[in-house]
Amino acid sequence: MSQHDSTAVLLLAHGTPDVLGEMAEYLGKVTGGRALPQEVVEELQHRYAEIGLRETPGAEAPPLTRWTLTQAHLLEQALAAAGHSLRVYAGMRNWHPYITDVVAQIRADGITRLIAVCLAPQNSRTSIGLYRRALMAALDADPAAAKIDLTFVEEWPEEPALIEAFAQRLIAVYPRACSDAGTTLPILFTAHSVPCRTIMTGEASIAGARPGTPIQATPDPYPVEAKRTAALVFEIAAKEIPALKQWFFAFQSQGVAGGPWIGPTVEDTLKAMRDEGHTGVVLQPIGFLCDHVEILYDIDIAFTETARTLDLRLYRPESLNDSPLLAEALVDVVISNLDPSPQTLNLEPQTSAA
Repeated sequence: MSQHDSTAVLLLAHGTPDVLGEMAEYLGKVTGGRALPQEVVEELQHRYAEIGLRETPGAEAPPLTRWTLTQAHLLEQALAAAGHSLRVYAGMRNWHPYITDVVAQIRADGITRLIAVCLAPQNSRTSIGLYRRALMAALDADPAAAKIDLTFVEEWPEEPALIEAFAQRLIAVYPRACSDAGTTLPILFTAHSVPCRTIMTGEASIAGARPGTPIQATPDPYPVEAKRTAALVFEIAAKEIPALKQWFFAFQSQGVAGGPWIGPTVEDTLKAMRDEGHTGVVLQPIGFLCDHVEILYDIDIAFTETARTLDLRLYRPESLNDSPLLAEALVDVVISNLDPSPQTLNLEPQTSAA
C-alpha cells in the first residue's frame, strides 16, 4: 500500500438529529449527559421543525449531515484533481455517523495516517477541544489495534480560499440588497457564541511537561480569530465593491440553558444599528460552513423577525455549502499538513452546553 493509499482525511462536524423524537438523546450528547429541562427540548424541537425536520425520516438527510457529507465528497474529488488520491471521511461528535464508528471504518480500510480537520475554522476550546477528545478516545478505544498517526488541524481562520469563498458570497448579494433597500447597507458578521467560562478560564498545559509543571493560562483564541476572519472577508469584498464602508460583529445562537455566553448578541447589535439610523443590514455568518439550524432558523426566521420589528431589512448571503472555493480551502489545509510529523496531543478537560 502506498503512502497516499494509507493516508486519509477526516472531517469533523457537530452532528444533528435525523428526526424530532431524537432531540432529547441528541442534546444529551451535546451536553455530555447533562439533562436539559423539557421546555428546552421542546423549544429546540420547534426550531428544527421550522427548518424541515419531521417525526419520521425524510427523503434526504438534515441539512448539516447532507452538506457535511457533500463537502467530504467534494474535497476528495478536489484532492484527486490536485494529484492527491486521499480518501475523505466525515464523522460527527453528537450523532450519526459518529466519530467512533467512522474511526472503526478507517481502521478497517487500512489507514495508518490521518489528517483531521474540524469544519469550524476558528479555534474555540469548547468545540475544537471536544472534537479532539472524541477523536482521541475513538483512536485509543482498542489498545491492540494498529496505531494511526494523527495530525489534528485546530484552526484555519485565515485560509485564503476560505476568505475568498465568504467574500464571493457577500459580493453576490450585496448590490442587489442595496438596490432593494434603496440605500448603502452595513455588514453584520456573526459567529457562534461560546460560554463565557471558555474565554475567561482558558488554560493550556505544555505538552510533554514534567508532572508538577505550572499550568499556563492562555486566552481562548476564538473571539480574535472570528473577528479576523470577518475583517479579511470585508477587505476582499470592499476591493470589488467600493460602496462597502462599514461592518459590525456579533455572536449568535447563545445557549438556551446554562451560564452566560459571550456577546454582543445579534439582537442587541441590530437595535444599536437601528439607533444609528440604518434601515437594513446584510448579515453574513463567517463561523459556519453550511446550512444548519443556526442559519435556517436563528437567522432566516428569528433574526429576520427581530429586524422586522426594528424596521430593518435583513439580507443574508448564501451559505458556503458546496462552494468550490471551500473545497479549495480544505485542499490547501490538507496539503499543508501532509508532510509535518504527526502531532502529540495533550488533552485538557472540556465542557459544553446547549
